[in-house]
Amino acid sequence: MRTQRSSWVLPLSIVIALLLGLLPLPELLAPLRPYWLALVVAYWVIEDPNRVGLGFAFIVGLVADLSFGSLLGEQALRLVVMAFILQRFRARLRFFPLSQQALAIGGLLLNDRIVTAAIHVALAQPTLPAAFWLAPVAGMLLWAPVFLLLDALRLGGWRGR
Repeated sequence: MRTQRSSWVLPLSIVIALLLGLLPLPELLAPLRPYWLALVVAYWVIEDPNRVGLGFAFIVGLVADLSFGSLLGEQALRLVVMAFILQRFRARLRFFPLSQQALAIGGLLLNDRIVTAAIHVALAQPTLPAAFWLAPVAGMLLWAPVFLLLDALRLGGWRGR
């Protein structure tokens, strides 16, 4: 019964994350834009690994590449790397308090920026600005609210952490 009631949460959360990624921001705030899609995929990899894995992350990444107009496969690669690391450490990460989970997610988002920078270097694209490295901090700070919101929607109520 619970899965029928909350089966809409996964696709809706992905669509909202894609829309938040497309939302225009003032030039001053643009470097702080968190990688919403990574936060949502991270939540689902941690909390529902039977439905969300590497294949799901790859498909969502391809959809994001098409939506954002980025290099085809770039976000797919980034999300698959993140999902792989999360799957590897899921058993431990699930039982961390939210503050420690946020630090781990911040590290994963920093790793995502390193992967992105490596892709830019490999393709001889222009160097990314220094402010590019600030977004993982915003994502780390948003992890707890995103986690709690998705958890409440998925489970149908607030769960104490």
